[in-house]
Amino acid sequence: MKKLFVLGITAALAIIFVFNAHAAGDASKGKASYAVCLACHGADGMGNKALNAPAIAGQSTWYLERQLKNFKAGIRGADPKDTYGMQMRPMALTLPTDQAIADMAAYVSAMPAKSTPSTVKGDAAAGKASYMLCQSCHGPAGGGNKALNAPRLSGQHDWYLVRQIKNFKAGARGAKSGDTYGSQMRPMAMTLATEETINNVAAYIATFK
Repeated sequence: MKKLFVLGITAALAIIFVFNAHAAGDASKGKASYAVCLACHGADGMGNKALNAPAIAGQSTWYLERQLKNFKAGIRGADPKDTYGMQMRPMALTLPTDQAIADMAAYVSAMPAKSTPSTVKGDAAAGKASYMLCQSCHGPAGGGNKALNAPRLSGQHDWYLVRQIKNFKAGARGAKSGDTYGSQMRPMAMTLATEETINNVAAYIATFK
């Protein structure tokens, strides 16, 4: 009986090891898959406003993986109001497995994030006051918090932040069944009552380096 117990524990540990090994992303493999992303997000992963592609370089692997899976599952990018999300969804579908997604996330996360230019006209000082609600999850400098499922905001293009806040408010994001963490964000976006307040918050976040 003791021998069977030991064998059982050994087998369980082996399964856990294999699972974890599979779940770990291989950046070198992700680099090859990134070829399909390069045209919009750029070789440096810093995005392109003309192509409505956000900066993704240096973003946390767990968040990149979640969003790619959400796009694949139709949790994100399937709402007709989310025009640019709908453009992204077919790209996510080119990653056939969770391992391929993990590999991609590992490669993108390793890219060094660079500063982004300010394009939104907003009052950063006023935005700081509104951001007080945001910092409880995203952090005082927009660094994000995995424990709270809050992504990094610092280094993201201000125009993209504005769009996503509007998407959350309009229900184009965060209203789909299965979007657990997006549904948590939507009420926060609703506290920004006007376009001016949205621009102000984006302008403040743009000051994070």
